[in-house]
Amino acid sequence: MAPKTGKSGTTRKITALLAATVATSGIAVAVTLSAEAAPAPAGAAAAADSMQSAMRRDLGLSAEGATTRLADEDRAARADRGLRKQLAAKLGGSWYDAGRGKLVVAVTDNAAAATARSAGADAVLVSRTEAQLDELKARLDANQARSPKTVPAWYVDLPGNKIVVKSRGSAIAAARAFVAASGVPADAVSVEASDESPRKLIDVVGGNAYYIGSGTRCSVGFSVTGGFVTAGHCGSTGASTTQPSGSFAGSSFPGNDYAFVRVGAGNTVIGAVNNYSGGRVAVAGSTDAPVGSSICRSGSTTGWRCGTIQARNSSVTYPEGTITGLIRTNACAEPGDSGGSAISGSQAQGVTSGGSGNCSSGGTTYFQPVNEILQAYGLSLVTNGGTPPTTTPPTTNPPGTCTGTTYTGSLASGGRAVQPNNSYYQTTVTGAHRGCLTGPAGTDFDLYLQKWNGSTWANVGTGGTPSNVESVSYTGTAGYYRWQVHAYSGSGSYTLRASRP
Repeated sequence: MAPKTGKSGTTRKITALLAATVATSGIAVAVTLSAEAAPAPAGAAAAADSMQSAMRRDLGLSAEGATTRLADEDRAARADRGLRKQLAAKLGGSWYDAGRGKLVVAVTDNAAAATARSAGADAVLVSRTEAQLDELKARLDANQARSPKTVPAWYVDLPGNKIVVKSRGSAIAAARAFVAASGVPADAVSVEASDESPRKLIDVVGGNAYYIGSGTRCSVGFSVTGGFVTAGHCGSTGASTTQPSGSFAGSSFPGNDYAFVRVGAGNTVIGAVNNYSGGRVAVAGSTDAPVGSSICRSGSTTGWRCGTIQARNSSVTYPEGTITGLIRTNACAEPGDSGGSAISGSQAQGVTSGGSGNCSSGGTTYFQPVNEILQAYGLSLVTNGGTPPTTTPPTTNPPGTCTGTTYTGSLASGGRAVQPNNSYYQTTVTGAHRGCLTGPAGTDFDLYLQKWNGSTWANVGTGGTPSNVESVSYTGTAGYYRWQVHAYSGSGSYTLRASRP
C-alpha cells in the first residue's frame, strides 16, 4: 500500500520545545545595530580581545586563561554535538567543567561511558536520563498554577541529575508540597533556599537601544532577515518601534518570552553584537553551548558582561506568569537590558528575558533560546562573517559526488523538510539512491533516506555527522522512498542533490 500524501502522511513536524527552569538574576542585552551612528565592524582579533577582556573582569581569568577557556569550550561544544547523537537514549546530560577544561557527559551504562571517553570527554554514571529529567520538570511546569508565590523558579540540574526547586527559606514545606502535588518523586528533587525575586527587565532610560510606543526602552537581540528578535514582554504584536523604526510582527509572553520586530526601509540589519568598547562581535551561527560554558551579553543599560551557563530548560515565575525553556546564567544585568543578546564565542545563544540582582552585587539572568525564536517565526539569523565552528567548515560536497535532481529550501533550527517537494518517489527496481546535502556554514544539517515499510517511514540511510555537509548512498529494493532534511543546529538555506535507480 502506497503512503498517503498530505501533511499527516509525508511530513512529521518536530517542534523541540525546551521545558522550563527557574531563574534569578542578571539581564543580557544586545545593542541596536542601525545603519547610522553604529561603530564600524571590528576585526576578528579586536572582537576576541573585547570578549576576553570582559571574561577576565567577570570570570576572574587571566588573559591566557581566557584564551585557553574559549579554545577548550570550542572543543567541548564539538564533542557534545557528536555525542548527543551517538548516545541518544543513554544520555543523562552534558556540561563543560571549567576546572578540568573539558566536557563531562552523564550516561546510564558503561558502554555509553566508554563512547564518551573515546571522544575525549569525561563520563559519569547516573540513574536518570536527560529525557526523564525533562519529563519530571514538565510535571512541575504543568502544575505551575499551584506553585506557591514563595517558589520563584525550578530547573533541571544536569550535574546533580535532579530537579532543583528554589524556595523562600521560610516556606520550604510549601515547596515540597508543590513537588508532591505535581507527581514528582521527592528523591528526584532538591529544594534549595533562595531570596530570588525575578522580574522582567524593562526601563525608560535612554541608551543604545530601541524604543516602543511612547518611550519604553528595550534592547535589540539578534538581527534576522527583515528585522531582529527580542523579548516578548517588550511589546505586543502590532506595537511600533523607533531607533530603528518598525513594528512587532509577532510576540509571545508569558509562557514564552520572545518577539520578532520587522524593521522599516532604510534600516540595515547587521549580524553582530555591540561590545560597548567601540566595536562589534561578529555572529557566526546559533549552535547551543553546553552547560558550564562562558556566555557574554550586551545591554543598553549595563553594556558588555560575562558569566557562565548554569542550566538549560529552566522555568522562572514573574508576576505576569511562568516562562519555560530558558537558559539560566550568572551573568549580571539590570532593567533596560531586556531583549538583548547573549553569545558564547561567535554563536548566538538567546535574548534577555529577566532575572534578579544587579551588576553591583551580582545576580541571575535568564535568556530565551534564540533557536526556539527562529523556529517559531521561521526566521534566518543574519551573520557577519565571524569564524565558523571548526566542526562545520564552510564546505560543499566534492564535485561529482551526487548528480540528479536539485532541491532547495530553508529551515529554522530544529526544523525538518521532506523532499521531493514534501512528497515521495517510487522505484520499481533494485538500485542505488544517492543524496548530497549542503547547509549553511557553521550549522549542523542532517540527511536521511527513508523507505515506506507498509505502516511508517523508516530510516535506511543516514548522514548525521556534526557538519553542514552530508552524503548518503544506499542500495535498496523496489519501493517508496523520500529524503528528509533536518536542521539539527543552526538555520538557513540548504541544497540537496539526489538521484534514484
